[in-house]
Order: sequence, then structure tokens, then C-alpha cells
Amino acid sequence: MKPSIESALGSAKACTVPRRVNLAEAIVRRRLRWGEGLVERGVFLVSLSAILMIFLIFVFVGREALPVALGRTSNARVQKAIAAAEIPKLGPEKLATYLSVTVAELKSYDAEMIRQLVELKGQELAEIANPDARLNTTRWSLMIEPYRWRGYDKPEYIWQPVSEVPKFNIIPLIIGSLKATLVALLLSVPLGVGAAIYVSQLAKPTLREIVKPTIELLSGIPSVVLGFFALIVMASVLQAVFGYESRLNAFVAGVALGLTVIPIIFTISEDALSSVPKAYTHAALALGASPWKAAWQVVLPAAVPGVFAACVLGFGRAIGETMVVLMASGNASIVSASIFDSCRTLTASIAAELAEVVFGGDHYRILFLLGALLFAVTFATNLAGDVVVHRLKQQLEGKH
Repeated sequence: MKPSIESALGSAKACTVPRRVNLAEAIVRRRLRWGEGLVERGVFLVSLSAILMIFLIFVFVGREALPVALGRTSNARVQKAIAAAEIPKLGPEKLATYLSVTVAELKSYDAEMIRQLVELKGQELAEIANPDARLNTTRWSLMIEPYRWRGYDKPEYIWQPVSEVPKFNIIPLIIGSLKATLVALLLSVPLGVGAAIYVSQLAKPTLREIVKPTIELLSGIPSVVLGFFALIVMASVLQAVFGYESRLNAFVAGVALGLTVIPIIFTISEDALSSVPKAYTHAALALGASPWKAAWQVVLPAAVPGVFAACVLGFGRAIGETMVVLMASGNASIVSASIFDSCRTLTASIAAELAEVVFGGDHYRILFLLGALLFAVTFATNLAGDVVVHRLKQQLEGKH
């Protein structure tokens, strides 16, 4: 029998409906793919711009510090006087440098004016009696080695950028930064790692939900608030307890720095300890170990790479902190092994002096050199920490 017209129409509708559904689904999927692609491009551009901005910061800091780093600057006030008869033998650039003018200004002077300026310059140089004024204090030997300056009995490391003869020895700043950072790590590493072990392995779930957010909230406190607290309250309390002479010193700055570092070390260490498989703990407990012994002798060694990475990041955070050390360290560039003496750090020097220097001057470029030095220290520390973490992971995995 031939199929009826109704059955043919029904079969045709049955064939067209799935096609319409498939077409609509294809359109929706295409739009979703287009939207996902747009979001991916946006995320890529944002991340690329962030990387580019960081790279440009490195380039800017390096460009400003490069003349000092390469020894192309000189701030010697006393130079060899030039006689008037030697003027024709000198080129315009050398003569302009000698007179501290630009080449364009020099070309606007006539011969008589240039002769008078050279004679006045010679008289000015002859009146300077300080022998240290003949030194180029921006050279590396005077920035890292002690020197016996006029009025001192022995060679000294001196950071005194504003004086008759500017002195730019960076050793007191490096020592001050290391002292404050060392005190901060001695305080923050035991507290941060110990709190991470307790919260991740020993604390009850209800207590863990309270302690963990509370410690992490410390990272939200502005550093200027911690610096003010250290300046007003902590310095007086610690001086009364320990009885040292200088109220503001590396110890006070280090303790305040430790409060800023503890949340970083705690958070990363707690994540590393929590990521250790629970089978390690269960096996140790099944063998008769106490919960503390299992956490200390089983879980902690397995999480050593993460804990070490937390300490490295804590070091970078401490040595790069500015406001706390600026307000609580005393800001005295003293070379001393005692943590109870005032100190001055690299970051505090940059923050306190950069706004008052002459743009493009020697002091300005040396402050950028300090910034480049901080970049180099943090980069080298992070690189060494990454290498150590990689080797620790290989040892834990049984690879050599």
C-alpha cells in the first residue's frame, strides 16, 4: 500500500525538528567559543601588560643606575686648574665640563667671557683646602671599602650623602638591612612554621577555622600602621625589658618586620603541610607514633620544599620592607654587630632621600643603584631557593 499523506508529513516533521535543534546548539556553541576566546585574549593581554610593566621598571632602574655602576660619574670638586693659555687647546665639550655649563651656553660666550670664567674657576679650586674634595666618591672602591676621611683617626665606612664631601659607602646600609632581616626571620620562621604545623596537623577543625583566618588577617594590616605601633609602643616596651641604650634599633625594627613576615610563612607552610597525603600520618599513628611525633618526624620532612620556599619568600618580604624600618630602626648608618644599635637599611635610605635629591645627580643615581642592588639580591635569593627546593623534591622522590 502507498503511504498516506499524513504519515509522510509526520516523518518530514520528525526529520526537520532535530535539524533545527542541532543548528541552534551549533550557534550557541559557536557563541560560547567566541566568548571564551575573547576572555582568553583579555587574560593574555592583562598578564602580558603586567610582565611588560615589571620589565620596564627593571629597565628604568637599571638605566638610571648604569652610569654609577660602570664608573662613568665623577663628583670630585677639585680638578686640575686650567690656565688661560690652554683654552684654545681644549675642545668645547671638555671646556664646558670644566666650567659646569652646557656646550650651547659655552658657544654663547665670547672669548673674553670664557677667559674670565676660567680664571674664576681656577681661583675657586685654589680656595678649597679639603683634600677629600679631590676624590671621586662615586667610584666603587670608596662605596664598598673603608677610607680615612679628613677628621677621622682610622678608615671608616660612612654613608653621608649630604656634606661638604658626599660619602656614599653602602656597607652600613647593607649591614643594617641584614641585621633587621635576620631578627625578623629568627622571630617569624619558628612562629610561622610552628603555627602551620599546629593548625594543619594538631588543631581541631573548629579551632582551625578560627586560628587560620586570624593569622592571615595580619597580612592585611598596613606596614605604616605596624611601623607606627613599633615606634610608639613596641620600642618603649622592649627598651624597658632589655635595658639597651638606643630606643630605636635593629632589634625593634626586626621584631616589627617579623609581624609582617609571619602571615606569609604561615600561609605557604600550612598549604605545604596540608598537601602531604593523609596516608603518611595514618601510617605513623598505626605504628604507635603520637600525633605530634607524626607531624614533626613524618609530615614536616615531606613538606620541607614548601616550607623552605615559604622562608625564602619571607626573606624577600623582610629585606624589601620600607615603612617599618624607616620608622623603627633609628636611621643611623652605623657599622655594628650589635642588634641593639640603630641602623639604616637600603629601603629606608631610598624612601627618605629620593624625594630630596637633584634629578640626574650623583646622589640620585646611587639611590637607583641601591634599588638595583635590592632587585639583584631578591632575584638571587629566589633563584637559589628554587634550586634548593627542586633538589629537595628530587631527594624526597628518590631521584638524583
